[in-house]
Amino acid sequence: MPTSSLQTTHLRDIIRYYDETRFDYQVAWLNEDNQAVHFGFYDRHHRTHGQALLNTNQIMAARGKVEPGQHVLDAGCGNGGSSLWLAAQKSVRATGITPVATQVATAEKQASERKLTHLCQFIEGDYCQVPLEDNSVDVIWACESLCHAADKAAFYQEAARLLKPGGRMVLAEYIRYQRPLPDAQEKLLLDWVNRWAIPDLDTTQEHRSHLEQARFENIQIEDFTRYAFISLKNLYLISRRWLWANYLLYPLGVRTRAQHNNIVGSVRQFQALRQGLWYYGLITAEKPFGSP
Repeated sequence: MPTSSLQTTHLRDIIRYYDETRFDYQVAWLNEDNQAVHFGFYDRHHRTHGQALLNTNQIMAARGKVEPGQHVLDAGCGNGGSSLWLAAQKSVRATGITPVATQVATAEKQASERKLTHLCQFIEGDYCQVPLEDNSVDVIWACESLCHAADKAAFYQEAARLLKPGGRMVLAEYIRYQRPLPDAQEKLLLDWVNRWAIPDLDTTQEHRSHLEQARFENIQIEDFTRYAFISLKNLYLISRRWLWANYLLYPLGVRTRAQHNNIVGSVRQFQALRQGLWYYGLITAEKPFGSP
């Protein structure tokens, strides 16, 4: 299926956002060991930033029922952090896909340095149009990446094509509580997500409907905000500290529009969270046996 001009434009926005905010992530967030650009899950056993980031991987792997020898598609793999962790810790064959060429280069370099190239492959492309065969993947993993899709139903249809019968999907995803929200709240929510190259968020029912239409079963959509809350708040506090400098440097051309939007969006996400406009969800579903 050819990529539409609208989708091409959106992919360019995503590429620009991640290319231009690499410095922000490296300074404020990146843990060199796990290369994670996602939020961390805190609990009584995982109290530091690095521990929480790894805990996200551990919980998603458990909910995704990841087993050694499986083929896992890391949809929206970023710098390859989850793929590398899955290969090293779960002995799976991991294929990561991202439209961002610089992320692919980083992931491939990390795989080489960690001697995981025999288990990891990274593709520059669109996770709604993955160059893999039908029924070729055991688990589809998407950590805070489906949000970037303009058409989330298309992602679920592609996942159904790629998964083997009995295959499983696990996603960490930002989910809006309702559509529409009151005008002021809708504006706040979009003022966050649009600044992060996210066109919109779907509701719980919209996700469930997309999954059912793609014939997934055993659908579970859980609210994981309590685990991600500290991480979400930490990003807000970090961004608040730099907000004044951001507003000063952006008009001078020192920071780009994408960098400016990243800082402001990081503040807005927590403001929207505290107003109850969205929650951090964990989604699991299975492709039934007997499906084509």
